[in-house]
Amino acid sequence: MSTATPFHAPSPATAPALSRVAFIGGGNMASALIGGLLKSGHAAESITVVEPSAEQADRLIAQFGVRVLPMAGPALAQAGLVVWAIKPQLFADAAAPCAGHVGQALHLSVMAGIRVQAIARATGSERVVRSMPNTPALIGQGIAGLFAMAQVTLDERLQIEQLLAPTGRSLWVEREEQLDVVTALSGSGPAYVFYFIEAMVQAAEQMGLSAEAGRELALATFAGATELARQSSDSPEVLRERVTSKGGTTFAALNVLEAHGVKQHFMFAMLAAKNRAKELGDEFGA
Repeated sequence: MSTATPFHAPSPATAPALSRVAFIGGGNMASALIGGLLKSGHAAESITVVEPSAEQADRLIAQFGVRVLPMAGPALAQAGLVVWAIKPQLFADAAAPCAGHVGQALHLSVMAGIRVQAIARATGSERVVRSMPNTPALIGQGIAGLFAMAQVTLDERLQIEQLLAPTGRSLWVEREEQLDVVTALSGSGPAYVFYFIEAMVQAAEQMGLSAEAGRELALATFAGATELARQSSDSPEVLRERVTSKGGTTFAALNVLEAHGVKQHFMFAMLAAKNRAKELGDEFGA
């Protein structure tokens, strides 16, 4: 990514109030956004969710008190904002019954791969924003990359930021294809972190610590190192060098990683994720 707009939390004075909101899909990400809306004062009766699963619908009603429909219909015409929160392979089937009712709405997609032009064609609206969030959004610690069609106004961008703010931070990218990079970096990124934590815990057990102790040490190390990097004006390279005394324990560990090409292979892995994101867009959302 070349240029991105840093996150800023819109204040009530600058962010226009969200109108009626409709969610297509009521899974984890939709639930995180609905919870954030309610905490920020949005009325439950102004939120509609299209969710065909009766079990999931009952959970949404019990947890949030929102209106849940088993299928799309004319009620969606009341929505000023439609949030697409379904799997990309379900988009075409889900969009068909919505098309006649949502052409005047602003649309936000949290689906991987489905491109803005595909959403515009399916809905009849050219006011479309794509978001690539990640799973820490479920605890308010996420970060989302955002891309908007040219027809989306500044006020509407602020509305999207306002909606996403309870789930974490966000940044705008200039070109839609950059969202494939966001997907590879932060969208898939939590899995990379969990992968390394998993390896650290397994190594701790092999070297004689309990799994519980290994987990506590690994989690605290990731959290502390991340916060140090966030607060420091130094680059990660400089911070790494400060921990790595020549001939010491960290030096020995990093030499093994370098000898096995771990950094380069990790970069290859991220490239594979980016390429797969593009393939999903070609397959489901071109």
